[in-house]
Amino acid sequence: MSESRAVIITGMSGAGRSQAAKVMEDLGYFVVDNLPAEMIKFLVDHVGVPEGRREKIAVVVDTRGGVTFEALDEALRSLLQRSVRTTVLFMDADDTALVRRFEETRRSHPISEGTLAERIATEREAFEEIRGLADVIIDTSDLNVHELRDKVIEAFRVPGQTRRLRVDVISFGFKRGTPRVVDVLFDVRFLPNPHWNPELRPLTGHDAPVRDHVLSSEDAVEFVTKSLDMLNFLLPRYEAEGKAYLTIGVGCTGGRHRSVALANELTRLLQAEGFDANVSHRDTPATDE
Repeated sequence: MSESRAVIITGMSGAGRSQAAKVMEDLGYFVVDNLPAEMIKFLVDHVGVPEGRREKIAVVVDTRGGVTFEALDEALRSLLQRSVRTTVLFMDADDTALVRRFEETRRSHPISEGTLAERIATEREAFEEIRGLADVIIDTSDLNVHELRDKVIEAFRVPGQTRRLRVDVISFGFKRGTPRVVDVLFDVRFLPNPHWNPELRPLTGHDAPVRDHVLSSEDAVEFVTKSLDMLNFLLPRYEAEGKAYLTIGVGCTGGRHRSVALANELTRLLQAEGFDANVSHRDTPATDE
Protein backbone atom coordinates (compact mmCIF):
# COMPACT_ATOMS: atom_id res chain seq x y z
CA MET A 1 0.00 0.00 0.00
CA SER A 2 1.29 3.48 -0.86
CA GLU A 3 2.03 5.95 1.88
CA SER A 4 -0.93 8.13 2.93
CA ARG A 5 -0.29 11.79 2.21
CA ALA A 6 -2.02 15.04 3.03
CA VAL A 7 -1.09 18.46 1.68
CA ILE A 8 -2.39 21.55 3.45
CA ILE A 9 -2.44 24.54 1.09
CA THR A 10 -2.53 27.93 2.75
CA GLY A 11 -1.07 31.40 2.29
CA MET A 12 -1.88 34.89 1.13
CA SER A 13 -5.09 35.65 -0.74
CA GLY A 14 -4.22 36.25 -4.39
CA ALA A 15 -0.96 34.28 -4.20
CA GLY A 16 -2.21 31.29 -6.16
CA ARG A 17 -3.84 28.90 -3.70
CA SER A 18 -6.62 27.99 -6.14
CA GLN A 19 -4.16 27.32 -8.95
CA ALA A 20 -2.06 25.16 -6.64
CA ALA A 21 -5.17 23.20 -5.65
CA LYS A 22 -5.97 22.54 -9.32
CA VAL A 23 -2.47 21.19 -9.88
CA MET A 24 -2.80 18.90 -6.86
CA GLU A 25 -6.06 17.59 -8.31
CA ASP A 26 -4.27 16.85 -11.59
CA LEU A 27 -1.66 14.94 -9.57
CA GLY A 28 -4.37 12.64 -8.24
CA TYR A 29 -5.13 14.32 -4.93
CA PHE A 30 -8.66 14.51 -3.50
CA VAL A 31 -8.97 18.28 -3.04
CA VAL A 32 -11.21 20.15 -0.61
CA ASP A 33 -11.29 23.95 -0.76
CA ASN A 34 -12.04 26.42 2.04
CA LEU A 35 -12.10 23.99 4.95
CA PRO A 36 -11.67 25.20 8.55
CA ALA A 37 -8.46 23.77 9.97
CA GLU A 38 -10.41 22.26 12.85
CA MET A 39 -12.24 20.02 10.34
CA ILE A 40 -9.14 18.50 8.72
CA LYS A 41 -8.91 15.52 11.08
CA PHE A 42 -12.61 14.74 10.56
CA LEU A 43 -12.17 14.93 6.79
CA VAL A 44 -9.19 12.56 6.95
CA ASP A 45 -11.19 10.07 8.99
CA HIS A 46 -14.27 10.42 6.78
CA VAL A 47 -12.51 9.83 3.45
CA GLY A 48 -10.42 7.03 4.94
CA VAL A 49 -6.92 8.30 4.25
CA PRO A 50 -5.20 6.18 6.92
CA GLU A 51 -7.00 3.06 5.67
CA GLY A 52 -5.94 3.71 2.09
CA ARG A 53 -9.38 4.36 0.56
CA ARG A 54 -8.01 7.71 -0.51
CA GLU A 55 -4.25 7.79 -0.26
CA LYS A 56 -3.73 11.45 -1.11
CA ILE A 57 -5.76 14.50 -0.10
CA ALA A 58 -5.10 18.23 -0.38
CA VAL A 59 -6.95 20.78 1.74
CA VAL A 60 -7.06 24.54 1.22
CA VAL A 61 -7.28 26.45 4.51
CA ASP A 62 -7.12 30.21 4.51
CA THR A 63 -8.56 33.50 5.71
CA ARG A 64 -12.05 32.62 4.46
CA GLY A 65 -12.21 29.75 6.98
CA GLY A 66 -10.64 31.75 9.78
CA VAL A 67 -7.44 29.69 9.94
CA THR A 68 -5.22 30.29 12.98
CA PHE A 69 -1.77 29.07 13.94
CA GLU A 70 -3.17 27.12 16.89
CA ALA A 71 -5.83 25.37 14.80
CA LEU A 72 -3.39 24.45 12.05
CA ASP A 73 -0.78 23.22 14.52
CA GLU A 74 -3.40 21.03 16.19
CA ALA A 75 -4.47 19.66 12.80
CA LEU A 76 -0.87 18.74 12.00
CA ARG A 77 -0.52 16.95 15.33
CA SER A 78 -3.72 14.99 14.72
CA LEU A 79 -2.52 13.89 11.27
CA LEU A 80 0.79 12.80 12.75
CA GLN A 81 -1.11 10.60 15.22
CA ARG A 82 -2.94 9.06 12.27
CA SER A 83 0.38 8.26 10.52
CA VAL A 84 -0.47 10.51 7.58
CA ARG A 85 2.55 12.15 5.97
CA THR A 86 1.63 15.83 5.87
CA THR A 87 3.15 18.74 3.98
CA VAL A 88 2.18 22.39 4.45
CA LEU A 89 2.38 24.40 1.22
CA PHE A 90 2.40 28.17 1.75
CA MET A 91 1.61 30.32 -1.27
CA ASP A 92 3.08 33.81 -1.08
CA ALA A 93 3.67 36.92 -3.18
CA ASP A 94 4.88 40.41 -2.47
CA ASP A 95 2.39 43.15 -1.67
CA THR A 96 2.80 44.89 -5.02
CA ALA A 97 1.89 41.72 -6.91
CA LEU A 98 -1.10 41.05 -4.67
CA VAL A 99 -2.47 44.57 -5.08
CA ARG A 100 -2.07 44.33 -8.86
CA ARG A 101 -3.88 40.98 -9.02
CA PHE A 102 -6.83 42.14 -6.96
CA GLU A 103 -7.14 45.31 -9.01
CA GLU A 104 -6.91 43.41 -12.31
CA THR A 105 -9.48 40.76 -11.36
CA ARG A 106 -11.67 43.20 -9.40
CA ARG A 107 -12.21 40.53 -6.79
CA SER A 108 -12.82 41.55 -3.19
CA HIS A 109 -10.30 40.70 -0.50
CA PRO A 110 -11.63 38.33 2.21
CA ILE A 111 -10.72 40.87 4.90
CA SER A 112 -13.39 43.53 4.80
CA GLU A 113 -11.95 46.51 6.66
CA GLY A 114 -9.46 49.08 5.42
CA THR A 115 -7.94 49.88 2.06
CA LEU A 116 -6.70 47.01 -0.10
CA ALA A 117 -3.12 47.60 1.03
CA GLU A 118 -4.24 47.61 4.68
CA ARG A 119 -6.19 44.38 4.20
CA ILE A 120 -3.15 42.68 2.71
CA ALA A 121 -0.98 43.92 5.57
CA THR A 122 -3.49 42.62 8.12
CA GLU A 123 -3.59 39.20 6.48
CA ARG A 124 0.22 39.01 6.23
CA GLU A 125 0.54 39.75 9.93
CA ALA A 126 -2.04 37.07 10.74
CA PHE A 127 -0.12 34.53 8.65
CA GLU A 128 3.29 35.28 10.14
CA GLU A 129 3.33 32.29 12.51
CA ILE A 130 1.52 30.00 10.08
CA ARG A 131 4.20 30.68 7.45
CA GLY A 132 6.69 29.28 9.92
CA LEU A 133 4.90 25.91 9.80
CA ALA A 134 5.36 25.61 6.05
CA ASP A 135 7.42 22.80 4.54
CA VAL A 136 7.26 24.33 1.06
CA ILE A 137 6.97 28.06 0.27
CA ILE A 138 6.27 29.14 -3.28
CA ASP A 139 6.59 32.85 -4.03
CA THR A 140 4.48 33.60 -7.10
CA SER A 141 5.33 37.30 -7.38
CA ASP A 142 7.11 36.84 -10.71
CA LEU A 143 5.54 33.55 -11.84
CA ASN A 144 2.99 33.01 -14.58
CA VAL A 145 0.44 30.21 -14.24
CA HIS A 146 2.64 27.77 -16.15
CA GLU A 147 5.66 28.45 -13.96
CA LEU A 148 3.49 28.13 -10.85
CA ARG A 149 2.27 24.75 -12.08
CA ASP A 150 5.85 23.58 -12.66
CA LYS A 151 6.81 24.63 -9.14
CA VAL A 152 3.95 22.68 -7.55
CA ILE A 153 4.55 19.59 -9.68
CA GLU A 154 8.23 19.60 -8.81
CA ALA A 155 7.43 19.81 -5.10
CA PHE A 156 4.84 17.02 -5.18
CA ARG A 157 5.99 14.43 -7.67
CA VAL A 158 4.19 11.10 -7.81
CA PRO A 159 5.56 8.78 -5.08
CA GLY A 160 8.18 6.47 -6.49
CA GLN A 161 9.14 8.88 -9.24
CA THR A 162 12.81 9.77 -9.29
CA ARG A 163 13.22 13.19 -7.69
CA ARG A 164 16.19 15.48 -7.74
CA LEU A 165 16.55 18.65 -5.72
CA ARG A 166 15.91 21.62 -7.99
CA VAL A 167 18.29 24.52 -7.42
CA ASP A 168 17.11 27.97 -8.51
CA VAL A 169 19.86 30.59 -8.62
CA ILE A 170 18.60 34.16 -8.83
CA SER A 171 20.60 37.35 -9.25
CA PHE A 172 19.25 40.60 -7.87
CA GLY A 173 20.12 44.11 -6.74
CA PHE A 174 19.89 45.01 -3.06
CA LYS A 175 18.64 48.48 -3.96
CA ARG A 176 15.36 46.84 -4.99
CA GLY A 177 15.20 44.58 -1.96
CA THR A 178 15.97 40.94 -1.31
CA PRO A 179 13.75 38.28 -2.96
CA ARG A 180 11.20 37.02 -0.45
CA VAL A 181 12.12 33.34 -0.72
CA VAL A 182 15.87 32.75 -0.54
CA ASP A 183 17.36 29.79 1.28
CA VAL A 184 21.05 30.66 0.77
CA LEU A 185 22.12 34.25 0.20
CA PHE A 186 25.44 35.45 -1.22
CA ASP A 187 26.24 39.16 -0.99
CA VAL A 188 28.91 39.93 -3.61
CA ARG A 189 29.12 43.68 -3.09
CA PHE A 190 32.64 43.18 -1.73
CA LEU A 191 33.91 42.70 -5.31
CA PRO A 192 35.00 45.65 -7.51
CA ASN A 193 31.96 47.21 -9.16
CA PRO A 194 32.08 47.39 -13.00
CA HIS A 195 29.59 50.24 -12.74
CA TRP A 196 32.50 52.60 -12.09
CA ASN A 197 34.23 51.59 -15.31
CA PRO A 198 32.82 53.82 -18.10
CA GLU A 199 33.36 51.11 -20.72
CA LEU A 200 31.61 48.42 -18.68
CA ARG A 201 28.80 50.47 -17.16
CA PRO A 202 26.39 50.17 -20.13
CA LEU A 203 26.92 46.39 -20.29
CA THR A 204 25.63 43.65 -17.98
CA GLY A 205 26.99 40.48 -16.44
CA HIS A 206 25.73 38.59 -19.50
CA ASP A 207 28.34 40.35 -21.64
CA ALA A 208 31.80 38.81 -21.95
CA PRO A 209 33.78 41.95 -20.98
CA VAL A 210 31.86 42.30 -17.69
CA ARG A 211 31.91 38.57 -17.00
CA ASP A 212 35.66 38.38 -17.57
CA HIS A 213 36.24 41.48 -15.46
CA VAL A 214 34.23 40.11 -12.53
CA LEU A 215 35.54 36.55 -12.64
CA SER A 216 39.18 37.48 -13.13
CA SER A 217 39.69 39.01 -9.68
CA GLU A 218 41.38 36.85 -7.04
CA ASP A 219 38.53 37.42 -4.60
CA ALA A 220 35.95 36.30 -7.17
CA VAL A 221 37.91 33.14 -7.97
CA GLU A 222 38.18 32.29 -4.27
CA PHE A 223 34.52 33.14 -3.70
CA VAL A 224 33.37 30.80 -6.47
CA THR A 225 35.65 27.99 -5.27
CA LYS A 226 34.53 28.21 -1.64
CA SER A 227 30.85 28.73 -2.52
CA LEU A 228 30.83 25.68 -4.77
CA ASP A 229 32.55 23.64 -2.07
CA MET A 230 29.92 24.66 0.47
CA LEU A 231 27.05 23.94 -1.93
CA ASN A 232 28.46 20.51 -2.74
CA PHE A 233 28.28 19.85 1.00
CA LEU A 234 24.82 21.35 1.57
CA LEU A 235 22.76 20.26 -1.43
CA PRO A 236 22.89 16.48 -0.91
CA ARG A 237 21.92 17.00 2.72
CA TYR A 238 18.97 19.23 1.82
CA GLU A 239 17.88 16.61 -0.70
CA ALA A 240 18.18 13.83 1.89
CA GLU A 241 15.83 15.82 4.13
CA GLY A 242 13.20 15.78 1.38
CA LYS A 243 13.56 19.39 0.24
CA ALA A 244 12.27 19.79 -3.31
CA TYR A 245 13.60 23.30 -3.99
CA LEU A 246 16.56 25.35 -2.92
CA THR A 247 16.77 29.01 -3.91
CA ILE A 248 20.19 30.65 -3.95
CA GLY A 249 20.24 34.43 -4.09
CA VAL A 250 23.28 36.29 -5.44
CA GLY A 251 23.04 40.01 -4.80
CA CYS A 252 25.03 43.10 -5.68
CA THR A 253 24.06 46.76 -5.57
CA GLY A 254 22.06 47.11 -8.78
CA GLY A 255 21.72 43.52 -9.93
CA ARG A 256 23.28 44.25 -13.33
CA HIS A 257 26.94 43.27 -13.24
CA ARG A 258 28.54 41.26 -10.42
CA SER A 259 25.51 39.26 -9.31
CA VAL A 260 24.53 38.38 -12.88
CA ALA A 261 28.00 37.14 -13.83
CA LEU A 262 28.41 35.13 -10.63
CA ALA A 263 24.90 33.66 -10.71
CA ASN A 264 25.55 32.43 -14.25
CA GLU A 265 28.92 30.99 -13.24
CA LEU A 266 27.62 29.21 -10.13
CA THR A 267 24.75 27.73 -12.13
CA ARG A 268 27.13 26.50 -14.83
CA LEU A 269 29.37 24.84 -12.26
CA LEU A 270 26.45 23.27 -10.36
CA GLN A 271 25.12 21.83 -13.62
CA ALA A 272 28.59 20.43 -14.32
CA GLU A 273 28.45 18.76 -10.90
CA GLY A 274 25.20 17.06 -11.93
CA PHE A 275 22.70 19.22 -10.04
CA ASP A 276 19.38 20.32 -11.54
CA ALA A 277 20.34 23.99 -11.45
CA ASN A 278 18.55 26.84 -13.18
CA VAL A 279 19.30 30.55 -13.25
CA SER A 280 17.10 33.63 -13.47
CA HIS A 281 17.85 37.33 -13.17
CA ARG A 282 15.31 39.48 -11.38
CA ASP A 283 16.68 42.88 -12.28
CA THR A 284 18.64 42.22 -15.49
CA PRO A 285 17.09 39.36 -17.48
CA ALA A 286 19.01 37.87 -20.35
CA THR A 287 17.71 38.87 -23.79
CA ASP A 288 16.42 35.32 -24.43
CA GLU A 289 14.66 34.88 -21.04
